[in-house]
Amino acid sequence: MQTALLLCAALTLQAQSPAEKAVAALLDDWHLAAAQADEGRYFGHLAENAVFLGTDATERWPKAAFQTWAHPIFQRGKAWSFKAVRRAISFSKDGHTAWFDEDLDTPNLGPSRGSGVLTLEKDRWRIQQYNLSVPIPNALMKSVKAQIEAQAKKP
Repeated sequence: MQTALLLCAALTLQAQSPAEKAVAALLDDWHLAAAQADEGRYFGHLAENAVFLGTDATERWPKAAFQTWAHPIFQRGKAWSFKAVRRAISFSKDGHTAWFDEDLDTPNLGPSRGSGVLTLEKDRWRIQQYNLSVPIPNALMKSVKAQIEAQAKKP
């Protein structure tokens, strides 16, 4: 079984284009930078006008505001840990824009999902937007919706 899994992983890696490999490597390094609390590297992967959308409906963070909010977290020596367990990447016809979605393994949120857009700037991929979400199984949606509505009614 392990051999079959390794073979599948090897075939998947061989099937990736150089652009897919570059985007995947950037996203993996971005997540690793957070886990290692490397604030400069983490925010260096974001474009200057990047936006991070968090799991809470109030979280729409332009890069500067996100960095200000996250700075004390990075100063603790560990920010957050996201590991992609599945990722799909697509490109515009001109190859200068990429969008992706990824399933994440996270210790604090559990199974999560990230999606976003990157642009190629001077031969370097930069994250323009990242949207972090927690997928809710359809069977739980009615209950979760009721909880969200109840929370919204609180002063």
